[in-house]
Amino acid sequence: MTLFATTVFLSAFLLFQIQPIVAKMILPWFGGASSVWSVCLVFFQVELLLGYAYVHWLHEKVAARRQPMVHGVLLLLSVAMLPVTADPAWKGSTLAPGLSVLAVLAIAVGAPYLMLSTTGPLMQTWYARSFPNAGTEAKPYRLYALSNLASMLALLSYPVLVEPLLPVGTQATLWSAAYVAFVATCLATAFFTRRRMDAFASPAVSSVAAAEVDGAPPPGWKECLLWIGLAATASMLLLAMTRHLTQDVAPVPFLWIAPLSIYLLSFILCFDAPRYYVRPLFLAALPLAFFALDRVLDSGMEVPTLIALICVSLFVFCMVCHGELVRRKPPVRYLTLFYLMLSIGGALGGLLVGLVAPAIFTAYFELPIGLFLCAALVVAVLWRDLRTAWRVVLVIALLAYGWRLAEISLEYVQGYRKVVRNFYSQLRIDDVSDDVLGPKRKMVHGRINHGEQFRDIKLLKEPTAYYCEKSGIGRAIRSLQPSHPTLHIGIVGLGAGTLAAYGRAGDTMRIYEINEQVLELARSDFTFLSDSAATITPVLGDGRLMLERDAPQHFDLLAIDAFSGDSIPAHLLTLEAMQTYFAQLKPEGVLAFHITNRYLDLQPVMVAAAQHHGKTALIYDLEPGDDDLYCRHTTWVLMMSPERAAALPETLRDGVALKPRPGFAPWTDSFSNLLGILK
Repeated sequence: MTLFATTVFLSAFLLFQIQPIVAKMILPWFGGASSVWSVCLVFFQVELLLGYAYVHWLHEKVAARRQPMVHGVLLLLSVAMLPVTADPAWKGSTLAPGLSVLAVLAIAVGAPYLMLSTTGPLMQTWYARSFPNAGTEAKPYRLYALSNLASMLALLSYPVLVEPLLPVGTQATLWSAAYVAFVATCLATAFFTRRRMDAFASPAVSSVAAAEVDGAPPPGWKECLLWIGLAATASMLLLAMTRHLTQDVAPVPFLWIAPLSIYLLSFILCFDAPRYYVRPLFLAALPLAFFALDRVLDSGMEVPTLIALICVSLFVFCMVCHGELVRRKPPVRYLTLFYLMLSIGGALGGLLVGLVAPAIFTAYFELPIGLFLCAALVVAVLWRDLRTAWRVVLVIALLAYGWRLAEISLEYVQGYRKVVRNFYSQLRIDDVSDDVLGPKRKMVHGRINHGEQFRDIKLLKEPTAYYCEKSGIGRAIRSLQPSHPTLHIGIVGLGAGTLAAYGRAGDTMRIYEINEQVLELARSDFTFLSDSAATITPVLGDGRLMLERDAPQHFDLLAIDAFSGDSIPAHLLTLEAMQTYFAQLKPEGVLAFHITNRYLDLQPVMVAAAQHHGKTALIYDLEPGDDDLYCRHTTWVLMMSPERAAALPETLRDGVALKPRPGFAPWTDSFSNLLGILK
């Protein structure tokens, strides 16, 4: 048992440790969007499906004594794919972003991950055949619980121990070495299994074992569909609720890992022992979880409350789905079929949220759909045990809940001028009215305002919100204008195009934007770009990658204003990124960062990078009064040479020099620690 348990534990740990490693490795190549994580999960779920399909084929079509040899050969071949590393040639790929992510993952980690994904169910079938007279069917399923425990430990250890201490390249190297150790352990298990099968190959023992495992009829197609539905629902809710968390905060590993750990915890509890799924308790908690998600979807709330409600609700949903799966698990003879159906469900749920929904939905409808499926499947599993009166009550309740979810879904799109969505985000154009200044138009991503413009013809050219005259960026541009008849300004992140309002005749502005829908909306629904007297040149693509490819621009000012959720993507804040920015600036040029954020304190990142490059970092924090109708609370950091900082005009001398945080390491392309800057 120890050898099987060791192999299962090591494989599951590596299986889930590589997920945040490789996701973090490629996140900068695709704009730092939270959708990258969703597509990564889709890839891993599809790989899991392929692995389980292989195990089912091996179990059904290959003689038991030949299975260890076949699997051993494939394990040795997978070692040839090491070390795991993502090919930088995929940066700026012309393929659709989702397909590019899938392709780079398949090349980087496809073969080793596929072999790891086969280990759990394969070890369980080999264990059952190696110990045919063990006297219980629970032990193979407990190996599945052990694998989920190892998976959760891998995920939880990453943001706490691995990410803060090791560069991502070192992480990948150590993982590759650990994979070699896993292959050796798995080969030893295969050798042991072959010997045990030989020992139990006598006709008498074989007939007894066959009678024990083959007596039960195979599961019907309705049962298989129910397995798929329960697994798909849990997978959909995992990805949809994770997306809901990251869209308003930031695509940070912690907010990916916490929901996935809860998902795995439910597997551990349900498969380790059925008693952990107290059916009456969790079914009673289910309506409360539905109500909690109703509040989350219907109104804004503080992040700690948001995280708590989503995590607790997800735990209830997953416990119900996985608990009902365990209640319906088949005899060990059909174990590989059971896991194959689970993996099909997981892959279908992931594909819907990660790839299909961004392509066909204009809003985030997948979460309401997942909630309704969860409620409908609970009605389905309870149906046979209920009297007619209770069936009627549940059907009425289900229809009422569906109506409520439909209302919430309509609120995502109704009342807005436009609603669009793609791989990078969902964007809404919202027309509202200001009591004093009249109609106002906003560009909104989730609950985050990405720019606004007053519609009164006298106010159309007025810079607003985070870019108003009193903001750090507004004051920086105005301070340059008296001494520069013409300015060359670079901007990473377009939004509504508000900064174009500062453009004068003769000025040039080069604006980098990764999302073509943002550019389309800025042109069609706002007039900052068309009204600007400056020459505007939009550049589609990730700002950092485009700046690296650009000829020297010699900007007077370069503003970094790209946001994913409520934060600048981490790959735009590394020492290597800063080097690219300074290379595109004039020696006396100013580098400006918009670091307004409710949840992350980016000041240590700013000052560490400035110190490394020999620059001075000044912070300008604006808290507008109630009578200020143009400005919002905003924080900008301006970086420049110490000589330039010493000769600043009067209008910028109130900037506060940032002081380094003791022990804080600068972020690089291979090292960043988002957990360390949580407010």
